[in-house]
Amino acid sequence: ALIPLLYQRRVHGAQAAQQQVHKIRITLTSSKVKALEKVCADLIKGAKEKKLKVKGPVRLPTKILTITTRKSPCGEGTNTWDRFEMRVHKRLIDLHSPSESVKEITSINIEPGVHVEVTVADA
Repeated sequence: ALIPLLYQRRVHGAQAAQQQVHKIRITLTSSKVKALEKVCADLIKGAKEKKLKVKGPVRLPTKILTITTRKSPCGEGTNTWDRFEMRVHKRLIDLHSPSESVKEITSINIEPGVHVEVTVADA
């Protein structure tokens, strides 16, 4: 009678470890806002279909990278300058879920130019 009870405890303990809830942070970066917002919406829709806790998308400040160069290739003539800039947009999404379901959610096709970084921490 004692052996089956110990076996049952081990089995339930293993199932509890599999279903351990993790705090998962998904960081999305892109220079294209439309593509970034579309990926965010798809991720959140997938998470809500699985009935997970979702926080976000948190819009972080846009980084503006600028380069100022001379128009003239030889250096002669009027000092005229070109100013180029690239804007990098960033979004954060927090999920509270088992790690298996995150693999299913992030398996959506991601727009080109959108970089996804997934960080897992115990809740």
